[in-house]
Amino acid sequence: MRSDLPQFLTPEVMSRLGNLNLVARLVVEGFLTGLHRSPYHGFSVEFAEHRQYMPGDDIKYLDWKVFGKTDRYYVKEFEEETNLKSTILLDCSASMGYRSGQISKLRYGALLSAALAYLMLHQRDAVGLVTFDEQIRKFLPPRSVHSYLNRILHELDAADSGSGTRVGQTFHQLADRISRRGLIIVLSDLFDDPQSVMTGLKHFRHKKHEVIVFHLLDPSELDFGFKQAARFEDMESGEKLTTQPWHIRADYQRQVAEFVAAYRRQCREQRIDYIQLRTSEPFDHALLGYLIKRKKIGG
Repeated sequence: MRSDLPQFLTPEVMSRLGNLNLVARLVVEGFLTGLHRSPYHGFSVEFAEHRQYMPGDDIKYLDWKVFGKTDRYYVKEFEEETNLKSTILLDCSASMGYRSGQISKLRYGALLSAALAYLMLHQRDAVGLVTFDEQIRKFLPPRSVHSYLNRILHELDAADSGSGTRVGQTFHQLADRISRRGLIIVLSDLFDDPQSVMTGLKHFRHKKHEVIVFHLLDPSELDFGFKQAARFEDMESGEKLTTQPWHIRADYQRQVAEFVAAYRRQCREQRIDYIQLRTSEPFDHALLGYLIKRKKIGG
């Protein structure tokens, strides 16, 4: 599928566009076009619900395309009749501001969040947004009206990397706050105590939410491809280390591999969808992951 993705849909190019609405539309429309040309041809991407017309229904909601195909009257279901409520949780901690190339993890997460929100509303699902670092910074509850996209995009555009991280604690707060069961979509580098993070994710599952975790990492955080002596600084604690990269590369890569594998294993055990993303990768992997999850939930 990725070979069909137009080059202008890469994160580096998308990050140069100032209009998030345009970014979201280009990404989603390009993705849906590529989906039909891919091995996933035939994968359903339309989840709008219909029901048969009843006397008294507002005729402005009649779906004339369905009538043309079936010779029967159906009306579209909106808002309160939506099948799924999704909430996007975007990590805005200091570490998310890191970038080795043209796009930071936070900007990548914001662009992906915009595309996901656009896709959900395109399907007439409800979508909300939470931004957080050490605490909840913004909470927009799920809604399914398309005009809500502008408010979500405004918050995503305004998101900047803040202070430290308390992922697990934030998840507990949100699990208590989000009362109606739905889909929780996490976009984070998960740079916090893994046990605390997983306990927070388990809280969502205890509340019967479905969960997708998009683990966002910069390529240099995975490969550690630094060539020269350098001073490394923790973006949240301020701790510094000056070293020759090749002295620690093998041990670093091993620990990162274990870090990622642990999250993948524990998420699988909790029936949480885990998708690791490099910020250099196109967005189609994440969008397809969402659609597959969406199909499992709402068919």
